[in-house]
Amino acid sequence: MTSHFTADYAGAEVKPSPNHGERADGGAPSMIILHYTGMDSADRALDWLCRDESQVSSHYFVHEDGRVLQLVPETRRAWHAGKSFWSGATDINSASIGIEIANAGHPGGLPDFPPAQIAAVIDLCLDCGQRWAIAPERVLGHSDIAPVRKVDPGEKFPWETLHRQGVGHWVEPGRAMGGRFFQRGDHGQPIEALQSMLSMYGYGVEITGAFDEKTEGCVNAFQRHFRPERIDGIADFSTIDTLHRLLAGLPRFGRD
Repeated sequence: MTSHFTADYAGAEVKPSPNHGERADGGAPSMIILHYTGMDSADRALDWLCRDESQVSSHYFVHEDGRVLQLVPETRRAWHAGKSFWSGATDINSASIGIEIANAGHPGGLPDFPPAQIAAVIDLCLDCGQRWAIAPERVLGHSDIAPVRKVDPGEKFPWETLHRQGVGHWVEPGRAMGGRFFQRGDHGQPIEALQSMLSMYGYGVEITGAFDEKTEGCVNAFQRHFRPERIDGIADFSTIDTLHRLLAGLPRFGRD
């Protein structure tokens, strides 16, 4: 196991974690996954990520003041994603770079992310994205790849700010208002269409025509990332419109 290495990102200090392995099939990372630590102290979170018994790690750790530590070489498979899915991939650890952002998260009342920390995350993502040719729409939250199970980096994470600086995919979300909506227990062709759109974007939802727990979890995750004004798992016009415009902006659908 690698214990000493040179930082891949010039702005990082190396603090090795023992928790990593080989990327499956020697593949290169094609996505960046952002997490919050969800612990009351950055030092405690960092210590946990570097303990052998924890069996968890990330490639990078970003302190509140913007200091960046690299725990695992980018060529190695860090253990941050857990059971997850995106666009057909199930071994997200082998396909991604994981970044842990020091923040108490939902357990700690969802504190704001300091500007210095966000600036550091942006610079790190730009650097990793350029070196590995990672598409903007593949900069994701843990909740995107593990809906229902995970909620980080949370609805207060400033995805729009990142997008303005060239990181991630974003459109101005539709305003949450009244009108027709779909929710848990609904069935039919409109639900099938919604599931198809979520699946095309990358979410792990089966196209069954039944608005079940997994569909609700994916809608929640989508709202948490792209329409944070209201997170209720209900597919209202605003949610569906925002999803439609995100899909329309993807290169594989003929636009950019």
